Amino acid sequence: MRKTTPKRRQIVTAGAAAAAAAATAGVQTQTAAARPAAAELAASTASTGPYGSGVAGSWSSATRAISTPEQIQRTRQTGGVYMFGDSVSVQDGKALAVRLLNRNGTQLAVHNWSSRPTSGAVDALQQWASTYGLPRRILMASGSNDIFDPPKFAAQVARAVSIVGQNRTLYWVNLQVVRRSVSAAVQLADQRNSSWLNMQLYDAQERYPNLRIIRWAEWLWVKPYRLANYLRDGVHPSVPLGQDARNELIVQSLVG
Repeated sequence: MRKTTPKRRQIVTAGAAAAAAAATAGVQTQTAAARPAAAELAASTASTGPYGSGVAGSWSSATRAISTPEQIQRTRQTGGVYMFGDSVSVQDGKALAVRLLNRNGTQLAVHNWSSRPTSGAVDALQQWASTYGLPRRILMASGSNDIFDPPKFAAQVARAVSIVGQNRTLYWVNLQVVRRSVSAAVQLADQRNSSWLNMQLYDAQERYPNLRIIRWAEWLWVKPYRLANYLRDGVHPSVPLGQDARNELIVQSLVG
């Protein structure tokens, strides 16, 4: 029996149940027009698209937080962590940097961009690899915006693994997306697509021994009340409760 069989079953069963029920300095944050945070998962649901969650919108002018070159170089030179994420990470990245620094002095450099699909995050990873070089730990916190086109996700995971190489560890936070602002039918599609993306991560973990999955989705599902209390809109963690919980999962994976 393949090792991922129980994990696949857990993802599908738990997902169906869920649907039913920078260091503080060194980060340059750019904000587009003021907007509700839930809108940072860029999409139009006027058309539900081929996968039911809507159609992805433009992210080029969305809010982002990107470390300065000085912080990136400091992070690589001290054996810290590079992070590439979306709007969840724009919200939570600063708190994560503080938590890591307080835990054992680990530096964090971030390239977080709201509404960005994983293809854009991997482009940023490639750019940093070419410009600065890579530390031994890379954190990908991307995938929420891939619910609009799930079949493209696996290729981006493989691309990220290829950039990182065999001698570094790629950590990936899995995802839970069920937007409360959309219809019940679209919410069901969100959950189905989230589970689809998570299964692609588990398939990749079988092939790539240096890929480590941080199981945020399972942590939420294990106690149903967490979906309401730890997510403020069905996507972004509540602050501070969900933010602290997700960041602690990440820190435990990165440094123990």
